[in-house]
Amino acid sequence: MVGIITYGAYVPRYRIKTEEIARVWGSNGAEIANGLGVFEKSVPDLDEDTLTISVNAARFALARREVNPDDIGAIYVGSESHPYAVKPTSVTVGEAIGATPVMTAADYEFACKAGTAGIQTCMGLVKSGMVKYGVAIGADIAQGAPGDALEYTAAAGGAAFVIGDDDVIAEINDTCSYSSDTPDFWRREGQAYPRHGGRFSGEPAYFKHIQGAANLMMEKMGTKPSDYDYAIFHQPNAKFPRTVAAMLKFTSEQIKPGLAVPYLGNTYSGAVPVGLSATLDIAKPGDRIFVTSYGSGSGSDAFDITVTDAIETEIDRKAAPGVEELLLDKEYLDYAMYAKHKGKIVMQK
Repeated sequence: MVGIITYGAYVPRYRIKTEEIARVWGSNGAEIANGLGVFEKSVPDLDEDTLTISVNAARFALARREVNPDDIGAIYVGSESHPYAVKPTSVTVGEAIGATPVMTAADYEFACKAGTAGIQTCMGLVKSGMVKYGVAIGADIAQGAPGDALEYTAAAGGAAFVIGDDDVIAEINDTCSYSSDTPDFWRREGQAYPRHGGRFSGEPAYFKHIQGAANLMMEKMGTKPSDYDYAIFHQPNAKFPRTVAAMLKFTSEQIKPGLAVPYLGNTYSGAVPVGLSATLDIAKPGDRIFVTSYGSGSGSDAFDITVTDAIETEIDRKAAPGVEELLLDKEYLDYAMYAKHKGKIVMQK
């Protein structure tokens, strides 16, 4: 039985309302914001980045359950916004939680599904007996050019999962992936902001890959949407996950607990991990969770998860803030302060 033994999420406390972004960029901006179904998004503090988000999420995970750092044999951090082009985020996270030096560590990148790819890697290492515990993190300080549609959603946040095989709180029954060379979103080395294919990002990118992985997962497990209590789909905005859920015959009630994007924004590699964390915050033993991530370029990872009795006996969920609590702890910025926090404007020296 391989699965999640503890978890933690982190969201910066600063926010900007999408109507404030629309105020700066005019009437077309308001139309974009309304269409995306995102009302506000998180903004990193001046000293926050993917590394600090990852460390906080990992520490929250370990606050919920005592884990000997010496037993952590792997750390993988998935992100589009690692603070260094050449220097791993993962080893610094390991140092911060006391897991170094006996571990394998790497930084992953596959657009918004790099965090779920880390979960798959940790599953394999644990199942093979190579490590006792692995830590998989999905976190991002998402980028969006001023005035671009991405700016209305690109947010900051992430979550960490400790994967093991003893007293798991959520068993990962199986996982599968669906990938192809579909370039809907990209950012070349040295460029500050990504570019995207507009409507092309929906079909044949997002919808094709999520449906491909989801249908493959249910075919492998012999299940149907009604067999699951909850479902989490990648949430670049509020419209896409609701649409793909309906396409797959999942209900709005199944996706509601994990749909953080209306008041969080798109945390890229952190989007599905934060949504899964929000669902685990309220899950009960026996609940079954369906998860499908998406990363541009393009690919999806799907998971079939069953919550166990250990979620009520082996961890203290109240020992770290839940996603709902993190979203309620907020302070709003105007566009000028937001631009300063995001490095869109800098002081000339």
